[in-house]
Amino acid sequence: MIPGLGRVVEPAGVLPQAAWRLDPSPEIKPDETRVRVERLNLDAASFRQLRDAHGDRVRDEVLRIVAERGKMHNPVTGSGGMLIGVVEEVGPDATVDVAPGDRIATLVSLTLTPLSITDGLAGWDGRSEQVPCAGHAILHGRTIAAVLPEDLDSRVALAVLDVCGAPALTARVVGGYTRPTVAVIGASGKSGSLSLAAAKGAGAARTIGVCPDGIEAARIVDLADEVVVADARDPLAMAGAGKADVTVVCVDVPGCEHAAILATADGGTVVFFSMATSFPAAALGAEGLAADVTLLIGNGYVPGHARMALDLVRATPGLRRLFDARVRAD
Repeated sequence: MIPGLGRVVEPAGVLPQAAWRLDPSPEIKPDETRVRVERLNLDAASFRQLRDAHGDRVRDEVLRIVAERGKMHNPVTGSGGMLIGVVEEVGPDATVDVAPGDRIATLVSLTLTPLSITDGLAGWDGRSEQVPCAGHAILHGRTIAAVLPEDLDSRVALAVLDVCGAPALTARVVGGYTRPTVAVIGASGKSGSLSLAAAKGAGAARTIGVCPDGIEAARIVDLADEVVVADARDPLAMAGAGKADVTVVCVDVPGCEHAAILATADGGTVVFFSMATSFPAAALGAEGLAADVTLLIGNGYVPGHARMALDLVRATPGLRRLFDARVRAD
């Protein structure tokens, strides 16, 4: 049987990520692992949508989604996030390389992770992407997870591992060019700042960080060779920022597809890491603009991505300061 399929309640015949509802019951099957959940990390696009739509009642909405769907799967954005917790039980046929007592972060989306919350999210004020909670989650046979490092604050590690696919794929793409110019849209966020550092490490000749305002721009002055303040939803503003060989889109708002394409040189690549991206808008927009660019969807997994992202934070003082400040603000 395909791993995780036995947890699908409805509709029948789909994989867990596509399912409307999963079974989060705590009894594990031979290939499963149960985790005692300590904290969720909602992805940025989902958290923004929930906060904008529900305001002070965002906690109630998250509880409703999890109770209804057996997982944290935002029905508007289609995205979820990931979690940290302690391994409670490992089935005899489980392939996840963890043991009972390990404190881990899952490296797959909450949209395919059976989840039950038992504390009503009493410790969360609804103002942060990171959600302290009690409950359990079930990892199926092909789930990937990482044991949390001891040298980093767990909140920092959670924030880094939530987006660790972005810097890994950025480095892979940049490595396919000879000293390219790399632009990162949404450069002061988690995935954006990591992608800036990864691009430089992979051989970028010049990096450009695009931020919406001066406050955000000030946070990355020591990570990017150039910082541009522009609204990524404004194609004309982005077109005036120059052309990059590789453009990485990490914003958590919709409507940035055409601006990213206009900011990319012919023969270049646009990598979309935002769950707010409309992929039809990107594909049809590139066609309408006669833009000879490759459009990539960041799938969140590249071999070795967790270690690479954590090592970037360890080795890059400006990046470490940014993540430390982020968790303090939360």
